[in-house]
Amino acid sequence: MSIMDFLFGKKQQSAQMARDRLQIIIAQERATQTPDYLPTLQKELLEVLSKYVHVSLDDIHIAQEKKDGMDVLALNITLPETGKKKASE
Repeated sequence: MSIMDFLFGKKQQSAQMARDRLQIIIAQERATQTPDYLPTLQKELLEVLSKYVHVSLDDIHIAQEKKDGMDVLALNITLPETGKKKASE
């Protein structure tokens, strides 16, 4: 290390700086984007569930969130109410 590098700092190469910036941009985009498979997953769940109960696409809610550094896939399905049994039964 020369005295000039020590006083003024060694200039980082532009290619390395561009690479570092690109990695930061990619990491930020991954953190904010929702996965492409969520709409397909929602439709496939509807197909499977409709074999057993009557549900619509509006009854299925899928969300991806981050908790404690982990990706969490939250699935909420509103099932139709079943007929209430009589008190004598």
